[in-house]
Amino acid sequence: MQVRVQSIKSPFRFLAALVLVPGLAGCFASPGGESSSDGGQPGSRLRVALAFPPAENFSPYGADATLLSRLGVTEGLTALDANGAAAPALAESWRRENDRTWRFILREATFQDGTDVTPSAVADALTRATKAKPVPAALAGVSLDVKADGSRGIRITTAAADPVLPMRLSSPSLAILSPKAYEKKGVPTPVGTATGPFEITKVNSGGSATLDRFDDHWGGRAQASGIDARFVKDGTARANAVRTGDVDIAEAIPVAQAATLDKATLKEAGTTRTTSLQLNTRSGPFKDPKLRAAARAAVDSSAIVKGVFEGYADPGAGIYGPAVTWADSKRVKSTGRPAAARPDGTRITLATYDNRPELPEVAQVVQQQLEKAGFTVKLEVREYSRLESDALAGKFDAFIGARNSLLDTGDPVGVLASDYTCDGGYNLALLCDKDVDRAVEKADGTDGTGERQDAAMAAEAEILGTDAVVPLAHQQIIAGVSTKVRGVVLDPYERALVGAGTRR
Repeated sequence: MQVRVQSIKSPFRFLAALVLVPGLAGCFASPGGESSSDGGQPGSRLRVALAFPPAENFSPYGADATLLSRLGVTEGLTALDANGAAAPALAESWRRENDRTWRFILREATFQDGTDVTPSAVADALTRATKAKPVPAALAGVSLDVKADGSRGIRITTAAADPVLPMRLSSPSLAILSPKAYEKKGVPTPVGTATGPFEITKVNSGGSATLDRFDDHWGGRAQASGIDARFVKDGTARANAVRTGDVDIAEAIPVAQAATLDKATLKEAGTTRTTSLQLNTRSGPFKDPKLRAAARAAVDSSAIVKGVFEGYADPGAGIYGPAVTWADSKRVKSTGRPAAARPDGTRITLATYDNRPELPEVAQVVQQQLEKAGFTVKLEVREYSRLESDALAGKFDAFIGARNSLLDTGDPVGVLASDYTCDGGYNLALLCDKDVDRAVEKADGTDGTGERQDAAMAAEAEILGTDAVVPLAHQQIIAGVSTKVRGVVLDPYERALVGAGTRR
């Protein structure tokens, strides 16, 4: 099988995902102290506020990888197009030489430190990603051997056949950085070492970052001269900033605030993000599958969609929602679930984060539903950066989070491997089930688009059958965008934010 893609230069897609509290109005400034409020002429700096602050010191291997790609800082060998297929990025073409080997041809590009993007630099960057701890979600269960091949070639060999390798390499966590990024021990730095149209020039401990346009980007100069970014978790403040014109683009507008925005500034679109209840299967009460069944039976997702999302979502049907257009017709019914036990006052701790404004409200509704069923529920809400490590360590009995099912690789099997297998790097349910692992492994080894989708849905059925996860709602993107801004695209994969075509 051979896949060859011709080099193209298409506009960068990006997701509106930014915000600023009113108290920060006027705090955006261009480098050197010049005001960024310049009447909106071409070349203006973009005032940006993000809901999620860096959780891992801008590590390219964890949650911050998506933050970097949204800001137009990092790029991988490939990207995802509007149909979810692999498209050229730093690699302009590729072909499959055999079941386990692919050859990629690099385009002529430059790192932000002025050095050339060479096959050896790319091979080193990908090899380091394979050795990261924990391993990036896109590489869960995957072994890569990467070698430079000639002046522009990269040859990648996998331990087992990997039919979706080009899609896998589009993951933000597999971004290519220059050798300079790895000179110091610890987390590699993307500051001045990436390849995207914007370069991080300053990071402030107070929760902000300054980015300037990278004029030598292979795709041409970006239309904005830079980005002044702030990290603000308060959703109501983000909506207020859109209303007052203090922010150019605002992500995650709270549902309750959507009606208060002028229709000209309110944008909405489907997304592959699902809000789910994850139950700790390793320790605590939900180690008992019968109590997990009781929790699943207690949840009414329709009430959550109506009462919390006010129609800006669909009831939870599975790990994949309506934005994954093929999923519903291929969904397999789960079988073999145990009968639900009586909770009889069983005490549990339910945790969520407040960076996404609807999640605490969802958690309160779920808390009420579980308590009505007989559980005693303690609710804990924190900022995501202060919650993630405890959640992954299993310190809560239940966790409510929002997860984009196609974020890590664009491949439907990717989220199953990372979130629900014994070796998964983002396994919040701490699930380790041999039948699930077997089904995911089978799906991961399946070639052909339709066949792989069928296998993914069979694996989804196995996962849902454990009641380790209870899908609650399939969300829509609600963003606030200034009428002065042009080029905004709401990306259902939530990988992009600001690109070369973003301007005001």
